[in-house]
Amino acid sequence: MVAGNSSNLTEMKLIIVESPTKAKTISKFLSKDFVVESSYGHVRDLPEKSLGVDIEHDFEPKYVILPKAKKRVAELKSEAKKATGVILATDEDREGEAIAWHLVQALGLNELKNKKSPPAGNRPKGEKIKIFERIVFHEITENAIKEALKNPRDINMKLVDAQQARRILDRLVGYKLSPFLWKKVAKGLSAGRVQSVAVRLVAEREKEILSFKPEEYWTITARLKSRDKNEFDAQLAKIEEKKLEKFSIKNEEAADEIVSDLNGAAWQVLKIEKKETRRQPLPPFTTSTLQQTAWAWFGFGAKQTMLLAQQLYETGLITYMRTDSFNLSKESIAAAFEKIKKDFGGDYLTAAPRIYKTKSKTAQEAHEAIRPTAPDKDPEMLRAKLMPQQYKLYDLIWRRFIASQMSNAIFEATGVDILAKKTSNNYIFRAKGNVIRFDGFLKVYHQKLTEVSLPALTEKEDLGLKELTPAQHFTEPPPHYNEASLIKALEEHGIGRPSTYAPIMATIQTRRYVIKDDQKRLRPTDIGILVSDILVKHFPEVVDIKFTARMEEDLDKIAGGEKEWRPVIKEFWEPFKKNLDKKSLELSKEKIAVEKTELKCPKCGKDLVIRMSRYGKFYACSGFPNCRHTAPLEKSSAETEEKEDLGHCHKCETGQIVKRRTKKGRTFWGCSNWPKCDYATWENPKKNELKEIDE
Repeated sequence: MVAGNSSNLTEMKLIIVESPTKAKTISKFLSKDFVVESSYGHVRDLPEKSLGVDIEHDFEPKYVILPKAKKRVAELKSEAKKATGVILATDEDREGEAIAWHLVQALGLNELKNKKSPPAGNRPKGEKIKIFERIVFHEITENAIKEALKNPRDINMKLVDAQQARRILDRLVGYKLSPFLWKKVAKGLSAGRVQSVAVRLVAEREKEILSFKPEEYWTITARLKSRDKNEFDAQLAKIEEKKLEKFSIKNEEAADEIVSDLNGAAWQVLKIEKKETRRQPLPPFTTSTLQQTAWAWFGFGAKQTMLLAQQLYETGLITYMRTDSFNLSKESIAAAFEKIKKDFGGDYLTAAPRIYKTKSKTAQEAHEAIRPTAPDKDPEMLRAKLMPQQYKLYDLIWRRFIASQMSNAIFEATGVDILAKKTSNNYIFRAKGNVIRFDGFLKVYHQKLTEVSLPALTEKEDLGLKELTPAQHFTEPPPHYNEASLIKALEEHGIGRPSTYAPIMATIQTRRYVIKDDQKRLRPTDIGILVSDILVKHFPEVVDIKFTARMEEDLDKIAGGEKEWRPVIKEFWEPFKKNLDKKSLELSKEKIAVEKTELKCPKCGKDLVIRMSRYGKFYACSGFPNCRHTAPLEKSSAETEEKEDLGHCHKCETGQIVKRRTKKGRTFWGCSNWPKCDYATWENPKKNELKEIDE
């Protein structure tokens, strides 16, 4: 229990939030008339071991109090009995609204203050009528909390319905499609409505990379000297009047021919162009851009970023961390202006506040972007109070917000055309320079910029050639996704929402459909590719990107009161169920998850086949269940051991050290004689002295 300032609880109101940290922060701002308690997250949900949705009766959900929450619900009921009123102060998004609504049901609270109470006959016998109110706020500050208390509202059932619809859709897909995968592929598999789309994106990117055929091209760079003996580089851009494209010089022979032709050329400055360019600051963070930038700057995963952001929010340092809006309050902009003027001077201020508009059709503009609640608190003032990772994220959020209201950075861009004159051809080389003339917002929010200074040159100036270098290049395949780039792709496709990005990343890795390699790139496992292929071929509505995006839009329309939730679920369910029944009859495990081989079983002599488990492929006897022989594949995928000459095992001395992965995708090195020899280490034997794992 977190009280205001007194132990006198006879005339107190009970405020319920989700987390103890949030409760502790809010209690600092309130008087003895309030007690703040935490629900520790959700208290009700669909049952774990049954569908929990009555399909025959308009998809009515059957909620139960979560086993882990039963004790807490009893404690909150006890506190509510002592209170003159209950205030639900859970987060302002759909999930928070749903938690508030579930608390009303679990605690037996009645309708809102000033509304007619239900007749006694409609209440459980002996149930005490309790009055409750709902308040919301975007930041946990004294002003925000007190303002929210002055403006209580009803529970927004449109938001609750949107959350219910998402939850029921996900349950229907998971509980109906997962058993299909168990029977047709392997035990322990599962399918998710949005997560399956994410796996599809990763699997298709892997296929793009594997099928990619690099194309060769060449560039030619001249190292030149000005009359003042200053050196700079210029790249071949034109031959006569023809502009060179990327593949204009296709091979070494073509490049050598140009280099040979340039032998003895006269080099001269043909034209100099200078222009001023301005760069605007980036907008303040949304959930997805914070996750992407925290990855790029610090290597933080989506789950880690959201955990740190939640800690900063609950201690009152930043605004709510699940948002897709760039909107900023007038008060926060005024505070930013004051801080900028005080610390950097008037030159770094814009003439008027910058207003950023999101391109997303579904963004909640009434919400705010992620920003510091007190812009005057620069990161150094909080360094001692924060853990190192918390400090890094706060520093990033603070800098991005302050920079968003600062003046443009000004650059001077210089382009120099250089003529290499020969009797046969005229070649035009181009040199580019770019230097900062005024740093503007870059004073606060540093970006990776490469300044290139060119020497002072004049038109028609003769130049000397120091070196002419042809260089071979090859086109590269698209990069593997990492968590940040996958979130960006999902957002661009309109899939997922701020509250779902981190759980999606966690789920696809927990299910072993996707793993991280040593560079934290996402790679599909064999089982991930197989499941994705099956869903794409046989259940296109589950993994179709446009269909899933439309479903997200429908959920947004439910939240906005434009659609009812039950018809949306019915529209999805009926064709899905029809197709599921059809595929269950048509498809067999042998058709979709078994590969034939020319090998024979060493035990019974029948054919060996390649089967799939949730952890990957393996050899198995086709005579199963009469013969239960299995063996690992000789060649493994990204998730299994990788053969590499790392020397003999330090423990048994007969086995070889091989690179392996845990079920969660972490790399380790162990003995090839496992399980006879259990030697293992987290350290790469090529880089460090081996340290045994204490497990």
